[in-house]
Amino acid sequence: MNDPEAHDDAPLGTDALDGEAPVDGRAARAAKTRNAIADALLDLLAEGRMRPTAKEIAERAGVSVRSVYVHFDDLEDLHCVSATRFLRRVAPMLEPVAVVGSVEDRAYALVRQRGRLYAESGAIGRATRLHAESSRTLERILRDGRNRSRAELERVFALELAPMPEPDRNRVVALLDALCGPETWETVHVRHGLDVESSTRCIADAIVVHLDGTRA
Repeated sequence: MNDPEAHDDAPLGTDALDGEAPVDGRAARAAKTRNAIADALLDLLAEGRMRPTAKEIAERAGVSVRSVYVHFDDLEDLHCVSATRFLRRVAPMLEPVAVVGSVEDRAYALVRQRGRLYAESGAIGRATRLHAESSRTLERILRDGRNRSRAELERVFALELAPMPEPDRNRVVALLDALCGPETWETVHVRHGLDVESSTRCIADAIVVHLDGTRA
């Protein structure tokens, strides 16, 4: 385990909480402290602090720097616990989009859901992608998320994708995934300053045009 006194200003990043219920008062207090530390990291990331230090996280959580290193094996462990904790928090936002209705309706519903998710994740998502460059666990978390995103696109637009040969289908899904990704949302909504409704319509329209083009 790392020496906490030697790492007071070490940059931290985001991973996943174990879900075992505390069995006594001591375990309950430990779980409460662990959760507080993970939430403190999430709060700092949400404020745009991509690499908060152990001291900053401890101060936000109301614990000692030593506690950070008592409850987490290392910096990657804390990042991974926090990332998984955040995913549990936003899980209710990921209800499956209906597969009935016009392609316009389905595209709009999907992009609206993604927009809400990106609004909630924001800087936390950017920080997770940043720290995934040096964390196998975070990289796996992101890869799993990308796989679920692709599967959802294939489910929602199954009617349009079904007639396509596999190479064409893969190409179309790849572009759909790019259109529905956080980078595209940030470009349209943040960089170009479109409001949420306009951003949603813009990306949904692009999806419809793309799918219509495959039937030409």
